[in-house]
Amino acid sequence: MTMLAAVAVVVGFSSCGSDDDEPDTALASQVIGSYTGEEVMTVMGDDSNSTTTYEFTKSSDISVDMTIPPTAGGGPMALPALPVKNITLIKSGNNITGKVSLYSGTVTNSAGDEKSYTVSDLVAIFNGKAVVVTYVLKYGNMPFPFVGKFTGTRK
Repeated sequence: MTMLAAVAVVVGFSSCGSDDDEPDTALASQVIGSYTGEEVMTVMGDDSNSTTTYEFTKSSDISVDMTIPPTAGGGPMALPALPVKNITLIKSGNNITGKVSLYSGTVTNSAGDEKSYTVSDLVAIFNGKAVVVTYVLKYGNMPFPFVGKFTGTRK
């Protein structure tokens, strides 16, 4: 009888605790959305500034997909929208950081040609409604990479 009472007490204490605590919101849910701001693309030391919007969508609870928006204008320097998938997120203090060392994909440009691209050294740092994204982009047969930096705010 004493043994049953002891087991009941131990089970009773172990079932109580922090069951009422709210789980943390998934990291991806904290950062998804549209961010509008300034993009600076550097090629061979020349900067091109524009106002644009980057999109972040949920891939999993701890990763997002990002779309680098198309560049304005035409000609060989025009780029279509470029997706970067499965950017893994980690939280440190008030920041949520996403990183991808190398991502490769293919897209169809406005002329209907399929082009390959790689995005490397991507870092996205989210803080509240703000984001800063840096990356290196190699598109098609272009001989020089683009170095991108985007600073934006979620709508």
